[in-house]
Amino acid sequence: MSRKRSEKAGKRQTARQKTEHLRTINGKFSANAGGFGFVTPDDHSCKDVFIPPKHVNGALHGDKVKVEIINENRDERGPVGRIMEIEERERRFVTGSIISERMLKPLDSHFIADIKLSGSLKGAKRGDWVKVRLLDNGSKHTEALRGSVEEVYGKAGEIDSDLHAVASEFQLCPPYTEADNEAAEKIKPLEIERRDLTKLFSVTIDPHDAKDFDDAISIGKGEKKGELKLGVHISDVAAWIRAGSKFDKEAYKRCFSSYLPGMFLPMLPKKLTAQISLKANRDSNAHSVIFTIRESDGKILKSERFHSVIHVKYRMNFDQVQAFMADPESAPKEWKTNVKRNLAKLIDITRKMRRRRRETEEYLAIETSEIRVLCDEATKQITGIERKVQREADQLVEECMLAANSAVANELIERKIPGIFRVHPEPDPEKMDEFSFFMEKSFHIRTGDLMNRTNCCRFLEKLPDDHRKPVIVSNFLRSLPRASYLEENALHYGLGKYRYAHFTSPIRRYPDLVVHRQLWAADTNKTLKSKKTMAAIASECSIREERNDEAYFEANDRLKIHYLRMQGIDGEQVATYEGVISKVSSNGLLCDITDLGIYGFVPSKYLSMELNYNRKSRKLKASRGHTEYKIGNFIYLALDSLDMVHGRAVFRPVV
Repeated sequence: MSRKRSEKAGKRQTARQKTEHLRTINGKFSANAGGFGFVTPDDHSCKDVFIPPKHVNGALHGDKVKVEIINENRDERGPVGRIMEIEERERRFVTGSIISERMLKPLDSHFIADIKLSGSLKGAKRGDWVKVRLLDNGSKHTEALRGSVEEVYGKAGEIDSDLHAVASEFQLCPPYTEADNEAAEKIKPLEIERRDLTKLFSVTIDPHDAKDFDDAISIGKGEKKGELKLGVHISDVAAWIRAGSKFDKEAYKRCFSSYLPGMFLPMLPKKLTAQISLKANRDSNAHSVIFTIRESDGKILKSERFHSVIHVKYRMNFDQVQAFMADPESAPKEWKTNVKRNLAKLIDITRKMRRRRRETEEYLAIETSEIRVLCDEATKQITGIERKVQREADQLVEECMLAANSAVANELIERKIPGIFRVHPEPDPEKMDEFSFFMEKSFHIRTGDLMNRTNCCRFLEKLPDDHRKPVIVSNFLRSLPRASYLEENALHYGLGKYRYAHFTSPIRRYPDLVVHRQLWAADTNKTLKSKKTMAAIASECSIREERNDEAYFEANDRLKIHYLRMQGIDGEQVATYEGVISKVSSNGLLCDITDLGIYGFVPSKYLSMELNYNRKSRKLKASRGHTEYKIGNFIYLALDSLDMVHGRAVFRPVV
C-alpha cells in the first residue's frame, strides 16, 4: 500500500474511533426505498450512521435529525443508530398520486410510507397527481404522515399531468407569463466600451433544434507566423440582467433552465433571450476570450478577455459539422470556399488542443450515451426516441468552451476577484474499493488502484466494448462524487483541471451570469460582491442543479414508460428487448434495457420454478438445470406489464 493510501486509511480509522465515542450526533437523513436510511453527520470526520426501518421514526429524506448510536461496532460499514428527534424538515410539500380516497403515494421513491390526506381534496380523484402540504405530526412518530391538498395536476399516466407532477416534485419554477415576456422585451442593455470584432469569421454550432445561442466561435490568423487566433464569444447577459432586478431574482430562483422532454422551463424569459442570443446575420454584444494558439501542436500561448461586438456569419448545426468532418464535399451549397477553409482550420486546431490536453491534464475520457425521449412540447405527443452519443463535432465546441472557462477561472484567481468555481472532488477511497470489488466479483476484471489518475484513465480506455460496458460505466459514475459549485477554487477531478469556472452559458446557468457580473464590476471599477455572497449563491446553485438533473431523469424515464405503452404488450408480434443484468436479488433481476436506457425488473417467478440466491457471489441459480443469472449477463426480454403511476416496467425473459 502506498504512503498516501496508508495515510487515508489511518484517517478513516480515526473517523471510526471518533464516531464510536459519540452517543448522539446531528446530521442529514437519506432515506432508501427499502425502508432504511443513513445519516450523514454534520461532523464530516465521522462515519455515516445506518438507520434500520424500525428506528427511522418518521424522518423523511433530507431531514436534519439527532441520532442516538445503538451499535458502535457494526464493522467497517459504520455504526447503527436510532433517530431521536427531527430537528428540521427538509421539505414542506410533496407530490404524489391518490391511491385511495384518503391516501397518497409519493412520487419520490425515497418516501418510505404513504401519506394520509386531510381536509378538502379540491376535486381530486383516485389516480390524480396532487401537490400536498405536509402537516406536523408532532413527536408521535408512529402516526401516519398527514398532508393537505394544495394543487391538482390531473390523471397519472397522462403525459402532460406526469410532466407537471415531476416539475412540482422537484420544485422547478413555473414558466414565465406573457406579461413577464413583454416586460423583459423592453429591457435596454447597459453600455460599456466594446471592441469591434464584426469582421472576424464567427459561427455558432448548436443542435439543429436549438432555441438559444449563447456562444460563438471565431478563427483567424495570429500576429506571428505559425500562430492562430481562436475566439470564444459569449452572449453578454450581464449587460441586460442587473443585479437585484426582477429578472435577476427570478433567474436566481431557477438557477438553471430546465430541459424536460416535452417541457422547457427557461431561466430567463424567452423574449429576452431572443434579443440576447448571438443570432446569425446581425451584430451582437458579446463577452469574448481570444486565445493565441501555436498552430503546430495546439498549445495555448496566451489569452485575453474583453467586451465586444461580433457578427455571426453562419449558424451551423452539429450534424452538418460532423458530416463535413467525415466528407468535406458534404458541405451545404451555401457554404462558400472561405467558410469550408475556416471550418477545416477550426477542426484541425481543436483536434490538436484536445490531443495536447489529453497528454498534459489526464482527464477522464468516459464514453457515455444517453437515450432521450422526443416529445412535442405543444401537443405532448411522443415522436420517438434517440440515442445521444458525443461526436467529434460536439468535442470541437467543448474544447473551445473548456479553454474559455479555464482562462476565466485563472483570471478570477490572479486578480483576486470573488467568484464561483466548478469543482469535482477526488473519489472516495472506500467507494473506489467497493467498485473494484464489484468489478472483480461480477466481471473478473482487475481495476488496479483507481485513486491513481493514470491507472483510472488506463482502466477506462481498456473497458470491454460489448454489452457489459454500459453497466460498468454506470456503476463507475455512481462511485464518483457529484461536481458542484464553490466560492473557493479546487480540483475538477473529471476534467483534470486545477482552475475551472463556468462562464460560457449565462443564458441558462446562473453561476455563469454571476461570474460575468463580477468581471463587469472589475472592468468598470464597481464594487464586487463578497466571497460570502458567492458562497451562498454557489450553495443554492448546487442544490438546484441536483434537483434539475433528478427532474430530467425522472421525466425522461417516465416518458420511456409511455413509449413502451405505445409499442403495446398485446398482439401476435411481441417486441423483444436486449438487456444486461445489473443487479441480482432473491426477488429477481434488475436489467439495463440497452435499447431504451431504462431499468426493467424481472420477477423471480419468471426465471425458474426453484431458485437459490447466493448473497456473497450475487448470483441467482436454478436448482434444476444449469441456468445461472449474474451481473453482466446478457438476456433477452419481453415486456410484461407497466405501472404508469410509479413509472416502472416489468419484463419476462424470452428464449
